[in-house]
Amino acid sequence: MTISPWPVLRTYTGRNLRRLALPLGGIGTGTVSLGGRGNLRDWEIVNRPAKGFHPGTAFFAIRTESASGEVVARAVEGPLDLVDYEGAHGSPAQNHGLPRFREASFATAYPFGRLSLADPDVPVSVALEAFNPFVPTDVEASSWPVAVLRFAVTNTTSEPLTVSLAGALQNFIGRDGTTDVAAGNYNEEREGGVFLHTRGVDPAVETFGSIALAVLDGQDVSLRTGWAERTWGDSLLDFWDDFTADGRLDERSSESATPVASVADRRTVAAGATEQFTFLLGWHFPNRRAWEKPDVVGNHYTTLFTDAWDVVTRFAPRLDELERRTVAFVNDFLSGDLPEVVKEAALFNLSTLRTQTFFRTPDGRFFGWEGCSDRVGSCFGSCTHVWNYEQATPFLFGEIARSLREVEFAHATDEQGLMSFRVGLPLETSAQDWRVAAADGQLGSLVKLYREWRLSGDDEFLRSLWPAARRALEFCWIPGGWDADRDGVMEGCQHNTMDVEYYGPNPQMQSWYLAALRACAEMASYVGDSDLADDCRKLFEHGSAWMDAELFNGSYYRHEIRPPVSADDVAPGLRETMGAADPTHPVLQLGDGCLIDQLVGQHLARVTHLGPLLAQEHVVTTLRSILRHNGLSGFSGHFNHMRSYVLGDESAVLMCSYPRGNRPERPFPYFTEVMTGFEHILAIGLIAEGLVDEGLQVITNIRARYDGERRNPYDEAECGHHYARAMASWGAVTTLTGFHYEAHKATMHFAPLQPTPNPIFWSTGNAFGTYDPSTQTLTVREGTVSLTTLTFNGEEVPFHVA
Repeated sequence: MTISPWPVLRTYTGRNLRRLALPLGGIGTGTVSLGGRGNLRDWEIVNRPAKGFHPGTAFFAIRTESASGEVVARAVEGPLDLVDYEGAHGSPAQNHGLPRFREASFATAYPFGRLSLADPDVPVSVALEAFNPFVPTDVEASSWPVAVLRFAVTNTTSEPLTVSLAGALQNFIGRDGTTDVAAGNYNEEREGGVFLHTRGVDPAVETFGSIALAVLDGQDVSLRTGWAERTWGDSLLDFWDDFTADGRLDERSSESATPVASVADRRTVAAGATEQFTFLLGWHFPNRRAWEKPDVVGNHYTTLFTDAWDVVTRFAPRLDELERRTVAFVNDFLSGDLPEVVKEAALFNLSTLRTQTFFRTPDGRFFGWEGCSDRVGSCFGSCTHVWNYEQATPFLFGEIARSLREVEFAHATDEQGLMSFRVGLPLETSAQDWRVAAADGQLGSLVKLYREWRLSGDDEFLRSLWPAARRALEFCWIPGGWDADRDGVMEGCQHNTMDVEYYGPNPQMQSWYLAALRACAEMASYVGDSDLADDCRKLFEHGSAWMDAELFNGSYYRHEIRPPVSADDVAPGLRETMGAADPTHPVLQLGDGCLIDQLVGQHLARVTHLGPLLAQEHVVTTLRSILRHNGLSGFSGHFNHMRSYVLGDESAVLMCSYPRGNRPERPFPYFTEVMTGFEHILAIGLIAEGLVDEGLQVITNIRARYDGERRNPYDEAECGHHYARAMASWGAVTTLTGFHYEAHKATMHFAPLQPTPNPIFWSTGNAFGTYDPSTQTLTVREGTVSLTTLTFNGEEVPFHVA
């Protein structure tokens, strides 16, 4: 037996382990994170974010004994960071008093993490291997509420050793880092582990549920359902004495409301050999709330299992298969010739789908916060103007993307065509409670609908949502609306992702409008709505020409502020209270600023293969201007009156600059900030327009900031941790490979922008695999794909499917 042959993309050591936290959990299940030293931290399995929360006891320990009786014991953790040395009562770090390994390194390619531990005073090395299955196209296989924790123990001596591995976990049911109603919790012995449940927590509260800790294929398993109830820290002392005495655990009686469960396995490890101790941590917390309301909407995953013990017993026989499929995905993705920084950004940001940012209700639908604050979700409602940007779900989990579109059009869009950009829950009674339309969110949803239909070829899906999609487009043309005079130019009050309303034509909303007109022309034509298709084409042509002629100032596109004559000129549902109180004298405008996101519609049109929207020379000039005016190397001299996501000597692209000096007194709020999601979309645009090196540098600068020392590599934050917009990073993959797929034509295209001697990774949301241009072999790893034509660099080529 050896260390698992997992793929590796990045390795972190020393100070770069400081903030590393790998989320472990399934899609829509919540997570517990593996810290850079091996500690289990951020226990976010109880229906809400919980940064910094951990049970009173949670650790794994190892004991070795030689033939001569020499015993060595350690926590399976690396050294504490220096920042954890000082506190009012000594070190504040969890498990600070346990002996630990001196050397640690963390190798990872999401969703895999391997913490390697060594110490000259310990006769074994340990590789703590942690993951949760992630199989694109298969949502169910990727949605297990479980963390796999495998300890590969290598005997580095020349004689056999008796090795014991033990896990200890407090039964914290009733606690989530915010509330504490723990009462009457109990632990129950089960075959190979302990089941953690409760008799005292109200079954209706959010923190009610169960947990399971089990060891697989144990050889000499012992356990405790409780720890001795002693004062002055002697409960831990009793455990340590018991464990180190012989490597087994003796039961202790406990009347605690939150008893500690412990499971140990003892084996003989031959000289030079490696033994794997595999533990499963499972959970089951059914009572998810409806955003910020008390209504319970529940979790889909908890409808599939009776409790947490049911989770681990049903997962265990599938572990090998699910691990193999996950390894195959990551190997396929990493085997191509994409720059490593692109692979890292795309792969690591997929972890957001497992966090409390994202969830699934019992009816099978998917929903998302914008991100996670430390203890609550941040900005509810699957916010359209944020989720517009992510490119992961359509290409990896088409089922999820189509579900999000179904909610937007079938539930959040009213009979007039107003799409509530934050959807309410429960869906049956509250979907349209928000009653505000975001211009970019609504128009972007039309582009995404086209993308999902193009990738899936699902005509029923398109036709069922088309009536609502048509209404959503026509909403642009209502009196007092965004384009009330139907000239292809967005002129009205436009609420948007800057959390304000723009008044008058501006490049950000206008580019979204042009992309939506293109998408609707294609969809309308396909469903036989030829008159609307013609109208969309005419509006697009006029709007595109107007934007180039009137908004381009020779360097970039600007905002022409046009306040309404009176508030009555603004249609209902277009304003949110966060914007200007008096629309006739608007503040918080873009104005003549050089905005990082001014070509967002152009960039997403490229990803969706709707073609260019504007004059090529203007687009390239604008992209160069954004880098010249907004790009900073070093922020020590930068003034920022809002949130700081970049500091010190770091490099990034500002949201906005005013190179001509005519900044409004109060620009839109975030103009001095930096946000990675917008940077990723800029990078995609740069790459798509031929500025490949410049685009890659933007991504490189982002990932340099998320290096483990400064920030967690699995947590690109914006308005909260694990921010959805950062999943825009997947768009660089499809842009660099030139991949697109037209399901209704059964045609796949590749036009890589860089040399590709190795196979190219591809994914449609319903299938994925690789294409090897040297052998013209298309490998389908998962899912199914209909294919009659394949083009490479614009030329149709023969192919065979493996």
